[in-house]
Amino acid sequence: MINLHIPKFVIFIYKRFKEAGYQAYLVGGAVRDAFLQRPITDWDVVTSASSEEIKAIFSDTKLFALKHDTVTLVDSGRHFEVTSFRGRTKLLHEDLTFRDFTINAMAYDLENSRVLDPCGGKADIKRRLVRAVGNPQKRFQEDPIRLLRAVRIATELGFKIETETLKTLTSMAPLLRSTAPERIREEMMKLLTSSRPSTGFSLMVRTGLLKYFLPELLEGYRKKQNAYHRHNIFKHIMETIDRVQPDPVLRMTALLHDIGKPRVREKIQGEWRFLGHEEASAALSQEIMDRLRFSKDTILKVNNLVRHHMIDYNSEWSDSAVRRLIRRVGPEDIMDLLVFRRADLLAHPAENQELDLLDKLETRIKHEIKGHVATKTQDLAIDGHKVMEILGISPGKEVGAILEDLIEQVTDNPELNNKTQLRAILEKIKGSYALDH
Repeated sequence: MINLHIPKFVIFIYKRFKEAGYQAYLVGGAVRDAFLQRPITDWDVVTSASSEEIKAIFSDTKLFALKHDTVTLVDSGRHFEVTSFRGRTKLLHEDLTFRDFTINAMAYDLENSRVLDPCGGKADIKRRLVRAVGNPQKRFQEDPIRLLRAVRIATELGFKIETETLKTLTSMAPLLRSTAPERIREEMMKLLTSSRPSTGFSLMVRTGLLKYFLPELLEGYRKKQNAYHRHNIFKHIMETIDRVQPDPVLRMTALLHDIGKPRVREKIQGEWRFLGHEEASAALSQEIMDRLRFSKDTILKVNNLVRHHMIDYNSEWSDSAVRRLIRRVGPEDIMDLLVFRRADLLAHPAENQELDLLDKLETRIKHEIKGHVATKTQDLAIDGHKVMEILGISPGKEVGAILEDLIEQVTDNPELNNKTQLRAILEKIKGSYALDH
């Protein structure tokens, strides 16, 4: 027997349906995760009511409907999906046969506190198998995103994909081309933030799924060591992903940080080198993330981290060099860059010296940030209006150029960042203006 701590809002949903004369059951991941004693994040309900009837029953509740026969109810910012029975008979047992995998095709009867399992989900949980419900070909044809979902669920749970399901998935991999990029992105991000994403990505290589939504990653995949590089780029990327904390931005950075390497290789004195791969990887990452419809903010942050991930710090760096690094990366991203870079180094063999240097750099960066280092012109003690007032110039590019010159001077000498010192610098500039004009 499973132990379910059902949220009050789910009980409210159930009671509303019962009072209105409809059946309602918990289904899917909540029931599966209860058996596995995992935290439950998704609470889905299936009902004998139609979508229009659901909307009428919950007319006083915040809701929206983006998918056919599914209504999403909202409570305190949380979403609860309510779906109508599928199939000709509009009965629970038939509805469950249309679900993707047996472990997701169980229902919980709240009234009688029992699990309904016509497809053998409990047995497959014990076997640690992801198995398609009924005919796997039909299930994947109904919704090709299930091809990717099978890999994602198996990766999350540490399960294997059942032999016939895996065979069918491999043969039907091209169907993924017909799936909306947004849905692919959502499944990929769930996989990417699992405890060991490399397992799923390696499986997507073997089944052929990866080439239909992220073919660029295959350019760095080699089954064996090859002539142009001593180690497998794909393997390094996977090791980096597994090592960095499961934050979506950091995991995406890990996935894309070396993706441009195979396109910028050059043989120098008999050895293959990767010249400017940070810029190549940043450009390619933008193209990939645009294609998968990532948000603008996420694209900007990942690109920033990818572009600057090769820090190349050494102990001879001056304090102003450290401040310039903070300026280039941005104070809002610099600590994430250090976290990522540590994982990147750990994924390389024998990088102890660089790890020690990174620790020292982190100490110096924290010291500068604590001292409120100026990283942008807005951090200066004076603004563009004061520049125009002192120099007697009009708004334009010249004002921005002067502010940039001031921030450069302040980066070298932070003690200059006060109104008196900056005004003195501007007075000198004003004097040169008088001579020039």
